[in-house]
Amino acid sequence: MALSVRTDRKWKQLKYRDEVPKKVLADQFDYQNPEDVIDGFFKYHGVWYHLDQFMRVPTGMSGFSGWDGYLNDSMSTGVLLKLSPDGEEYQVGVFAS
Repeated sequence: MALSVRTDRKWKQLKYRDEVPKKVLADQFDYQNPEDVIDGFFKYHGVWYHLDQFMRVPTGMSGFSGWDGYLNDSMSTGVLLKLSPDGEEYQVGVFAS
């Protein structure tokens, strides 16, 4: 089965911890130490994410070429992430197989 990827390929700025609603931090990111994690957040399709949730794409992983990280939603769907060289911007997409 082929991998399908949808993305707008637009670069967006990562968010700092103080830009994330306090309730979201308490509900979703309570495992993080606020002194260690200050940035790397983003919101996509109404859901907040942090870079620490993503697995690095292994070299040669079929279908994920050009992406830096992925996060599975299910066995066949998930979110893809590409970081800019300076690590301050990202591109995001969804995949399905």
